[in-house]
Amino acid sequence: MDAAAADDPGDALVVADDPTPSVRRLTLNRPAKRNALSNALRTQLFEQLRAGDADPGVRVIVIRGAGPCFSAGYDLAQDSNEPLPWPATVADGSWARHVLQGWFEMMDMATPLIAQVHGYCLAGGTELATACDLVYVAEDAQIGYPPVRLMSSPDMAWHPWLLGWRRAMESMLTGDSMSGVDAVEAGFANQAFPADELEEAVLAVAARVAKVPPDLQALNKRVVHRAMEVMGMRDAMRATADINALGFHQRSSRAYFQELTKGVTAALDARDARFGDYRTSSGPGPADP
Repeated sequence: MDAAAADDPGDALVVADDPTPSVRRLTLNRPAKRNALSNALRTQLFEQLRAGDADPGVRVIVIRGAGPCFSAGYDLAQDSNEPLPWPATVADGSWARHVLQGWFEMMDMATPLIAQVHGYCLAGGTELATACDLVYVAEDAQIGYPPVRLMSSPDMAWHPWLLGWRRAMESMLTGDSMSGVDAVEAGFANQAFPADELEEAVLAVAARVAKVPPDLQALNKRVVHRAMEVMGMRDAMRATADINALGFHQRSSRAYFQELTKGVTAALDARDARFGDYRTSSGPGPADP
């Protein structure tokens, strides 16, 4: 979705519209920042998600991004005084635990959630997509978790659950991205479409999902999540969130944060130049570590 295609919502970081009957669409609206997930954006996103989940006229919620990408991840350069979307403990590891709380809340919503992914979908952006029930991607999307290269392991370790052992290990040990086509084949996404066909395809799927009565749809969604819980998905994600906290105490991570204080862009360039990807290659650069 081009930035020019978005409405001018003033201060709205998330724009809501109803593009077709029973379908609520939420657009992340920080295109100049590649929809980096600031605290304020996440606050507005969850306000809109809760409102849609409580609205009997809404049977499906689609999440997409304005501008060149879905979301390049969490905002490292945001105002440090911006409050979190919900309270978090000051104890070590609170960041990962608090973001997991939000992603689990999305999973627990009765309303089916669809991620419409184009361009970069990185780090926190992949977590947002994972928390949705269905994920449809542009064929040329780039989906990855580059913070594992110098910062820490993931806040939300979705990789083993969606990719399996070998692909998860490759993703974790390299921080490389997948194309949209590869993401479907690997199990991260449901289906890939040419970028200019993605929006129409997503709305077509949303319309089909909306045909099932919402009381039954809520149970259908719960079946899958309960099965994943029985297999230990949420316990594993909570456990690996604690490992994320350990990463920030490593010498490599502390040195990386020192570079970030000198300039986020330069630090990201230095990290990825050795790999020749993300912002050091052609295409829209990420805003996330």
